[in-house]
Amino acid sequence: MNNQINQWLNELTIEEKAELCSGKDFWTTQAVERLGIPSIMMTDGPHGLRKQAGESDHLGLNESVPATCFPSAVGLASTWNRDLIYDVGVALGKEARKEEVAVLLGPGANIKRSPLCGRNFEYFSEDPYVSAQLAAAHIKGVQSEGVGASLKHFAVNNQEHRRMSVDAIVDERTLREIYLASFEGAVKEAQPWTVMCSYNLVNGEYASEHKRLLTTILRDEWGFDGLVVSDWGAVNERAAGVGAGMDLEMPTSNGVGTQKILDAIEKGELDEQALDHAVTRILDLVIKSTSQKDLTDVDMDAQHQLARKVAREAVVLLKNESQLLPLEKSQRIAVIGELAKKPRYQGGGSSHINPYQLDNAYDELARFADSISYAQGYDLEKDKVDDQLIHEATECARKSEVAVLFVGLPDRYESEGFDRDHMSLPTNHEALIRSVLDAQPNTIVILSNGSPVEMPWVDDVPAIIEGYLGGQAGGGAVADILFGVESPSGKLAETFPVRVEDNPSYLYFPGEGDRVEYREGIFVGYRYYDTKKVKPLFPFGHGLSYTTFSYENMTVSSRELNESDKVAVTIQIKNTGSVKGKEIVQLYVQEKHSSVVRPEKELKAFDKVELEPGETKEVDLELDRRAFAYYNTDKEDWSVESGEFELRVGPSSADIALTETISITSSEPTTFKVTRNSTIGDLMQSEHAEKLNQFLESHFSDSPFTPDEETEAKSEEGGSDMMSEMLKYMPLRALVNFQPSKEANEALEQFIKECNQSE
Repeated sequence: MNNQINQWLNELTIEEKAELCSGKDFWTTQAVERLGIPSIMMTDGPHGLRKQAGESDHLGLNESVPATCFPSAVGLASTWNRDLIYDVGVALGKEARKEEVAVLLGPGANIKRSPLCGRNFEYFSEDPYVSAQLAAAHIKGVQSEGVGASLKHFAVNNQEHRRMSVDAIVDERTLREIYLASFEGAVKEAQPWTVMCSYNLVNGEYASEHKRLLTTILRDEWGFDGLVVSDWGAVNERAAGVGAGMDLEMPTSNGVGTQKILDAIEKGELDEQALDHAVTRILDLVIKSTSQKDLTDVDMDAQHQLARKVAREAVVLLKNESQLLPLEKSQRIAVIGELAKKPRYQGGGSSHINPYQLDNAYDELARFADSISYAQGYDLEKDKVDDQLIHEATECARKSEVAVLFVGLPDRYESEGFDRDHMSLPTNHEALIRSVLDAQPNTIVILSNGSPVEMPWVDDVPAIIEGYLGGQAGGGAVADILFGVESPSGKLAETFPVRVEDNPSYLYFPGEGDRVEYREGIFVGYRYYDTKKVKPLFPFGHGLSYTTFSYENMTVSSRELNESDKVAVTIQIKNTGSVKGKEIVQLYVQEKHSSVVRPEKELKAFDKVELEPGETKEVDLELDRRAFAYYNTDKEDWSVESGEFELRVGPSSADIALTETISITSSEPTTFKVTRNSTIGDLMQSEHAEKLNQFLESHFSDSPFTPDEETEAKSEEGGSDMMSEMLKYMPLRALVNFQPSKEANEALEQFIKECNQSE
């Protein structure tokens, strides 16, 4: 323990300790002036600093200081660029230091379970590996500047509907493989200074007082050594939270939480040592936060250029038929849609930024184009179709050579605090698309949205760009992509279903009353679509370029491994086109034969590589034990089974270019407890197979259900012999039932005893 912390702990009264565990006001912690313990400030900041001026609130209703607004997490994720997201973290950290902010509340690592979640724009991915990797890069960048990050919202917080009272019911394997894994990798790799607990209950307990989550898993298993802070207003019972490992209540409870802690200690319901642990972590955060020198100036123009660079890589080219893109400056271009001049560049709620500068797409396109016209097309504040606006837009498109149509989801469609009811665009946006297409077949649709939308017109539009919420420089970034200043390199970190009903959580989201059951289990996103063979609108990992790439010469360091070995995978990627571009190489793993249900494939490594025309580079990826493991609920640990695994490499989950098969030998004992209800088929696949054969030959050689040479031959040839199939799932006790005798029953009991003695 730090000497200063130890000294403070010895000098603090129990009342002062309890006071330190709640905020002073909306954004700052308590100070203890007599001991020189300062107050520190926390503020929102997943994609930009939101330090509010004047009276504070949580949902961004009041003005905040000007700051750089970067693309929100959905856009950051589509870059698949760890280094770039690290740079964003550094930039955020610098602005926080300038404003004397100690902790930025972000990033959000919650899984995108349903495309309807109103806060999906603030989260990275449907895939826990992608989410964890990008969150770790973000955290490292922020904390390199001496500012703490707060990884949120822990855990199983995947909807806004009844978010403060809903109980998320999720089985242990799903919890570990999907919803906790998204946080686990980020915690282990980046060690955020704080983790923020969520509002909801998890399997019957509020996250703010869930000792298994906050202490057993987060601290004891993952090695987290920072502070747990509540989401604003997430505390249920304050004393129970301290006992569970929830250190800091935010915002202030005006003494209510403090008194509850003191009362619980006095009654013996809370150990004072638990309070000391919480205070120790709070004081440690204070020391870390105040040890960094203040930053007096930040180059905001450079920050804006970084925001534009990031937004360019966040753009996803979904479709580009007949090479309609990139545009030529000499073309007569119609820019249509109010979003071109009034951009939707960020999400609503607590992350709402007051941008230092704001580009709009129309002005940026006008810098490139020789001839440009504009039509509003719709009223952003309404859904009703305006026939006059539609007519003007149609005529504008008709007189052009190409129409660039800006549509998307207005602020009122998706925000913190509520979920969407559907995946459709506003009615007037849909009508505009149809009318413009009738007048101008060379139409490019630019989407501004924080989560997937249905596209009933997808087959009729030759080019579609997913711009997401591109931040303050998003308009310029889209212009750069449209005119080929840079080739698009973003790829989807989420699946776009054809319709919302295709989503695996559809029947169970957002639940009934205050209960939501995660019945789809581990089959989230592409894990479901690929396994169920449901074709999506656009698959996970999809994104086009203005150039082309070939995948060649995949090699693995070894094809025969023990489970503790790492396997190095090398692929050659060649730019076979005529312009420079970046490719995101994705490596998926499939277990060929598993004793448990597993997805068809799971992403376990990726990298982004830049290539000049004609250039070839080697991409090196590495897989460790965890890449092949599933969470074994019986052992309460991660298990790797012996067998074959196929490594699949390609540009998306639906486009696999190269494969290699490796064999892994597990060091884990395969012994299981044998009982009268153990099946013959399971025993035949275990280390007891030889002993079982001897037992059957000795005591049941005349049984019609005992396999003979002919039955075994049919089985090996793939025949569907009835006796063989019945035998496979026959419990041992059935042998005695079909050949009853005292001797047979005694022999069976002896066999079971011998099997279990050999464990």
